[in-house]
Amino acid sequence: MGANTTINKKRLIVSYHNLSEEMLDELKRQYPLGYTDKMIRIEKGPGDFFYAVLLETTEINYLVKVDVKIDDDPEEEEEKGYYGDDDDIKGAEEISSDDGGDDDGDDM
Repeated sequence: MGANTTINKKRLIVSYHNLSEEMLDELKRQYPLGYTDKMIRIEKGPGDFFYAVLLETTEINYLVKVDVKIDDDPEEEEEKGYYGDDDDIKGAEEISSDDGGDDDGDDM
């Protein structure tokens, strides 16, 4: 057979929650800066998918299923006021009336 022989590794899909401590350590070793940019979307069927990251060992290639929070309605967050439900900033009235500005021209 020779140098062109490829070794077919076993391939498994496993949940992140089911990884052993040593597999978690290996995942951290292979992705020291995190794996967010390395995740791939696996299509299971129409509208059914999961996200996974590849974890390679000498004997097995794992697809590790990771939980990803999908933002279903990003516009909902934009509609909320920056400071919560009421858009009034506490103390804003005092700041605007106490700014020392020359708005009314009565200082002279």
